[in-house]
Amino acid sequence: MSIEPTVMIGNACLYLGDAYEIRPQLGRMDCDCMDPPYKLNTSGGGKMRASRPYMDQIAEEGLDQDFDHNIINPLLCGSAVVFLSDEQLTTKMRHLEGGFARVKLCAWRKLTPMPVANKSYVAECEWYAHAWQEGYHPLGDLADKKRVIDCRSRQDGMALYEHATVKPDLVMDKIMRNVNGDRICDPFMGTGSTGVAAIKAGKHFWGIEHNPKHFATAIKRITEAVERYQPCIESGQIL
Repeated sequence: MSIEPTVMIGNACLYLGDAYEIRPQLGRMDCDCMDPPYKLNTSGGGKMRASRPYMDQIAEEGLDQDFDHNIINPLLCGSAVVFLSDEQLTTKMRHLEGGFARVKLCAWRKLTPMPVANKSYVAECEWYAHAWQEGYHPLGDLADKKRVIDCRSRQDGMALYEHATVKPDLVMDKIMRNVNGDRICDPFMGTGSTGVAAIKAGKHFWGIEHNPKHFATAIKRITEAVERYQPCIESGQIL
């Protein structure tokens, strides 16, 4: 049974609701690209805690409580790009390796990591796995195919979008250049960073978000992206 999108904006279909219920109804996509809830410890921080309000939001919204990796269904996507915390690497990578032809671990190396270790290591990298089936191998030139991208942390995510884990445009644009195909789904859309990058790349986007506040932000951001980039793409202009 198909489900109607809550909002349609240009080449984007956005759904307000539970990803675990909605994603299976959307059918096959070229890529499921997602930043799902991490599994991490949001306590501690010592003297730096007061300057890390995003950690409180992560805990309040349950973005530290992990996710069910079965939402990544190899029968429903040609490839998957999944952001992961250190604590998720073993189990989630095992799941991806069992369902896809190839899997590579990539990283966004933060040039401005928080100077906090919490009795462990400074979190200067955020990991993401790119898994694909035959025919969905990564695209791009040699520069795009580097597995590590250096980028400053998105310090304005909380200020602009009131969301704790907004990914930088530079990172998401690079990922969209690597993704093979033009049907992109983000089951954990948040404020719409994947959707913005997909629209800029001339792809079609399906996004799911359960938080009404973040959903409203995603609508605004993706509407602006469609108005800015889609006419250029349709006219054949190079962005």
